[in-house]
Amino acid sequence: MSAPNHFHTQRLTQENGLTLSLRHEPRLKQCAAFLRVHAGSHDVPTAWPGLAHFLEHLLFLGTDRFPAGDNLMAYVQRHGGQVNARTQARHTDFFFEVPSAAFEGGLERLCDMLAHPRMNLDEQVREREVLHAEFIAWAREPSAQRQLSLFQPLNPAHPLRAFHAGNRFSLPIPRPAFQQALADFYQQFYQAAHISLVGPLPDTTLKALAERYTDQFAKGSAPRQSRPPTLMLNHQSVYQQLDAKHLDLLFALEQLPEACSAALEYACHWLSADKPGSLLAYLREHQLCHSLKAEVLYQFAGQALLHIEFSATHNIAQNATQISDTFYDWLAFFSTQHQHPALRNEYILQRQRQQEVCSALALARSEIELPDQSLEALTCVLQQMLPATPPAPQHTWQLPPPNPLLVTPKEPINAGLIRGQTSAHRGLRTFAQDRLRSRRDHSAMRFSADLPEAGHEAAIYLRWRLTAPPAASVQLALANSLRPLKHDARHAGVELSGSACGTDWLLKMQGFHAPMPAILEHALRALSALEAAQGAPAVAPLMPIRQLLKRLPECSQPGIEPTLSDASQCWARARWDGLAVGLPSATAPLISAALNKAPGTPDGHLPRAEYSAQRRWITETCDSNEQAVLLFCPAPTGDLRAEAAWRLLAQVAQTPFYQQLRVERQLGYAVFSGLRQLNGQTGLLFGVQSPHAPVAEIFEHIRAFLGGLPTLIATLDETTFMQARDALAQQFLPTALSGPQASELLWQATLAGHSSGYLEALYAELIGLDLRTTLVAAQQINRPECAWLCLATQPETESFLLGES
Repeated sequence: MSAPNHFHTQRLTQENGLTLSLRHEPRLKQCAAFLRVHAGSHDVPTAWPGLAHFLEHLLFLGTDRFPAGDNLMAYVQRHGGQVNARTQARHTDFFFEVPSAAFEGGLERLCDMLAHPRMNLDEQVREREVLHAEFIAWAREPSAQRQLSLFQPLNPAHPLRAFHAGNRFSLPIPRPAFQQALADFYQQFYQAAHISLVGPLPDTTLKALAERYTDQFAKGSAPRQSRPPTLMLNHQSVYQQLDAKHLDLLFALEQLPEACSAALEYACHWLSADKPGSLLAYLREHQLCHSLKAEVLYQFAGQALLHIEFSATHNIAQNATQISDTFYDWLAFFSTQHQHPALRNEYILQRQRQQEVCSALALARSEIELPDQSLEALTCVLQQMLPATPPAPQHTWQLPPPNPLLVTPKEPINAGLIRGQTSAHRGLRTFAQDRLRSRRDHSAMRFSADLPEAGHEAAIYLRWRLTAPPAASVQLALANSLRPLKHDARHAGVELSGSACGTDWLLKMQGFHAPMPAILEHALRALSALEAAQGAPAVAPLMPIRQLLKRLPECSQPGIEPTLSDASQCWARARWDGLAVGLPSATAPLISAALNKAPGTPDGHLPRAEYSAQRRWITETCDSNEQAVLLFCPAPTGDLRAEAAWRLLAQVAQTPFYQQLRVERQLGYAVFSGLRQLNGQTGLLFGVQSPHAPVAEIFEHIRAFLGGLPTLIATLDETTFMQARDALAQQFLPTALSGPQASELLWQATLAGHSSGYLEALYAELIGLDLRTTLVAAQQINRPECAWLCLATQPETESFLLGES
C-alpha cells in the first residue's frame, strides 16, 4: 500500500517514556526535529475551550534559561531556519529545521521550552490578546466559515461541533480554577511524547543529542485519550452540502481498523488524480466542475471524516445530481480495482520518490506519522462510502495510464554521437552534428557550475520576456496548458510552476533531476500550442495579508500598458533565457535538445528589469474587516556589498520587529519581517495584519520601527554583531544550503546580473561586513530616495507621500 519505512530509521524508547525516531539521511544539508505531544484541542476540559492552543502559544514565550531574545524562535530565525507549532484535534506538534551546525542549539531550546515552561501571568495576558486576534482573523476567513458549516450536520455532542480556538472570553487567566486546569493539562499530557530527528548527522550523533536533551522530560506513559461519541446520530455515513460554487460530500466513517491512515491517503490520492481517464478529467470534460479535492478532515479512534469537494466557476447546483451520480459510479469501479498491482505499484513509487526529494522537516514528520499497509482498511473505507443501492453505470471507466515520469530513464545517448552512430564513428563530424552543436553553443540556457554535481536534486528556470504583461486570461491559459503535467511531475518528485512578473513569465522546475528533460519537453510542447482559456480563473478568497503577498511580485515593477490579452500571440517576439542548477553533465545535452522546442527566440543578453526610483503605494481592496500592510524597502544598489548589508539588517531586525509589534503593541497575529528578492532586487519586507488597527496606524508603527533601526544597529556590541554576522554568513556555505535554497539564490543572482561565483562572493562580503557599513545601510532605508513599495488594503498615508522618516 505505502512505501516501506526507511531501513536506516532507528526507533527507541527512553526511560522516561519518550519515543525517539532517528534517521540519518546523507543527501540533506539541514537537520529537523519534529515533536508530537499526544493531546490536542479535543482533550481539553469542556469548561476551558482553547486551553491546548493557548498552552502551545505560551511555550514559545521563552524560559528562564532562554528568554525571548534567545528562545527557539529567535535562534532558528537567526540561523535562517524555520520553526512553528500546530494544535490539532488529538495531538500538538512542535517542529523546526536549521543547518546542521546549528541543530544542537535548536534541539536544546525545543526541549527546554517544553520541559520548563514559564507560566508568567503577565505574559499569559499579553499572549491571550494575540490569540484573540488570531481567532478573529481565523473566524473571518471564508475557508474557516465554510469548514464550520461542514460540521453542522454532525452529532452535537461530538468535539468537532465545539469551539476550540480560544479567545479572551474562554481563557479567564486570573481565575485559580483556570490556572489549575492549565497546570493539570500540561502535567497530564506533556510527557511520553514522540520526537523525530532527521538530518545528515550520523545516527550516533543524533542519538547522543536526543539523549542529552530529552532526559529532562518528566517520566510517564502515553496518556489515555477519551473516545468520542459517534460522528452522526442517525447512523448515516454520508451527507451533502451545496452552495453557489461548491458541492461537498462528507463521509462519516466509523469502526475503521487501526491501520487506516494509509488507506485513507491512498483513496484521496486516486480520487484527486488529475490525469486522463480520471474522475476529475471526466467531470471537467463534461463541464460539470473544474476541480476536485479529497481530504481527511478528522481521524481518531477508528473514526474519520472524509471530505470530497467539487468546485466550479459557475452555479454548480444544476449539475449536483449528475456530479454525485458520476462520483459513485467511479467509486464502484475503483472498489473493484483498488488492489490492482498497477495502482499500488505506482503509489509506492510515488511515495518513494517523495522520500528522495523532500526536506528534512517533511521526513521528520513522516517518521512521526508511521505508515501502515493494510488492504483490509481500504476495503472497509470503500464499503462505508458506497451506497446500499449504487446508481446504474454511466461510463466505462478504465485505470488511468501509468505516470511515465516515475520510471527512471535509461542512460542518455553519448552526447558526442547522433542517432545511428556508434563509438566507432567518434571523430566523424556531420552537418547535423555541427548544426546541433551550434544551437547548443548559442543557447540562452546557462548551466551553472556554482554547485557540485551531488545527489539527485536540480532546478531549471526558463524566463520569457514578453511584449507586454500577460492579462489574467493569458495567465489562465498558461496555467491550464501545464495542469496535467504538473500532477505527474509532482508525483515524480519535481515541482513545476509558472508565474508572471511584469513583462516576464517564468517556468520553474525543482526536484529530482532524472525526469526533468522529459518534463521540459512536454511543457514546451504544451506552451507552444497555447489556446485561449475557457471561463474565468477560480480564485479562492484570501485573508488580506496573503492577498497582498500574492500581488507583491507583479507590483515590484511599474505597470506597463496595454496588457497582452491574446493567448495565440503570447510568444510573438518573445525572447527567453534560463538557468540550470545541479544537473549532471550527462543530462545537459538532453535539456539543450528539449530547448529546441521552446517558443520564442533565445537571448542570452536580456536586460535587467526596470524598477521605479520613486516610492509607490498600491491599494489592494480586500473583502475583509481587517487591514494589512506590506512594506518592501529595496537596497539602493544591486552590488554584493549592499546585498550583504541588507541581509544582515533583515536578520537583526526580525526578532525585535516581531517583539515590538506583535507582543508589546499587540497589533495582530500576522506580524513578520525578513529579506525578500523580487526579480533580482533585494529588499527588506515587513508585513502586518490587524483586526483593529487601520492602515495608517499599522504603517506608522512600521515606519517608527525603521526610524529606530539605526539606533538598534548602533547599540550592538562588537561581540553580538560578529555573532550575528558570522551566523548569517554560515547559511551560505555549500554545506548549509539545500538544493532549492541554492538554486533560488543563483536564479535571483542571474536576474540581478551577477556573474558566476556568486555564493562564494556573497559569503566573502558577509564575513567581511563591519558595523559601520551596516549602520550606513540602516540609515539609507529611512532616506526619501529609498524607493519603498507599499501594498495596503487602504489608501496611502500623508507621511508616506511626504517621505517622512
